Amino acid sequence: MLETALKILNQKIPGDTVEAHCDGPCGVYDPASARIAAEAGLSMTKKILALEPPATNDGAAWAAYLNTLSRYVTIKEEETHHAKEQLLVLWTDYFKPHHLEAYPDLHDTFWKAAKLCSAVKVEVNLEHAQELMQAVEKIHNIFWSTKGRDVPYYTAS
Repeated sequence: MLETALKILNQKIPGDTVEAHCDGPCGVYDPASARIAAEAGLSMTKKILALEPPATNDGAAWAAYLNTLSRYVTIKEEETHHAKEQLLVLWTDYFKPHHLEAYPDLHDTFWKAAKLCSAVKVEVNLEHAQELMQAVEKIHNIFWSTKGRDVPYYTAS
């Protein structure tokens, strides 16, 4: 019944046809959030590797160590997953077939970046965390070049 009412309303008061080339309005996409999340993964990886276990059997010292370690791991996993989500949205929603003409390795670049997110999430591997940052930088440069802009890649490190 509602569908019939809407059809009648649309016939009486037709709306304008609207087209969009992406799911969201232009300007909503930006690889910056993926960079920030990937940086958190890198930072937490460094902190985990630098964290020294207590040299004592003191229960309180071990509790503090394990608490800190678990917090670092949680942040690393959550933020790296967030980086992956941001990259996948950028890949699937922003980039279109005509971008592949200019960047034939676009799909491979995003696929490898997503795989690196997974690796950083489940491992404590500084090399993979740094490779993820490089992949995000490449995506940043591709993204901004599609917009005809040269936006410097900024890292907090």
